[in-house]
Amino acid sequence: MAKAKPKDTSRFGSRAFADVAPRKKAAQKKPAVSADIATLPCEVRIIGGAWKRSKLPVGLLPGLRPTPDRVRETLFNWLGADLAGWRCLDAFAGSGALGFEAASRGAASVVLLERESRQARSLDESKLRLKAEMLQVITTDALSWMRRSAPDTFELVFIDPPFGSDLLAPAMAAAARLAVPGGYVYLEAPHVYSPEDLAPLNLTVHRHLRAGRVHAHLLQRTIGDYTATPAP
Repeated sequence: MAKAKPKDTSRFGSRAFADVAPRKKAAQKKPAVSADIATLPCEVRIIGGAWKRSKLPVGLLPGLRPTPDRVRETLFNWLGADLAGWRCLDAFAGSGALGFEAASRGAASVVLLERESRQARSLDESKLRLKAEMLQVITTDALSWMRRSAPDTFELVFIDPPFGSDLLAPAMAAAARLAVPGGYVYLEAPHVYSPEDLAPLNLTVHRHLRAGRVHAHLLQRTIGDYTATPAP
């Protein structure tokens, strides 16, 4: 009597794929830090005033590019070493280097606007460490805050939005409205602004320099009513 062939079970059961080599898990690559962010300094120093040489930490955030020491030194040479009594706004504060520098040089009040909560906490920690009572850190969207604030409020407004963003034009319009007649707006941009560009905002170029890819402008609000159409 012929023996029955053994039942083929190769397609079923726990041993079905015993001879198949297990697949290796794909290696998970950690997200690379962009070259631009990796080359940023991890701290900046206050150049002059009461807190000269004090350090401020710099977070690794996209678009955050602290104003270089040389540019800040030139800017405050333009403005004068003593800002006693000035009211200042550091919109898009980031590292806070501009706002803290103004406070170090005697500004009566400085408002720092920072949307990123971790960076805002870092600014608050620096404020406490330096006992900078004239500083106020607000975690908010800078553009929205400026648009709803009272006009003619600040002697000096710093505008340095995240690099490569589309916030420059609306931020300039908002800053021009907040500066007092005769006051200043400091602007960093990837290109130079002409008198024709600035006339609708009642701003004129007081000083200008180029540092690498950045054009630093110290603009002055002209005497007269603000006439620009609010940006959408």
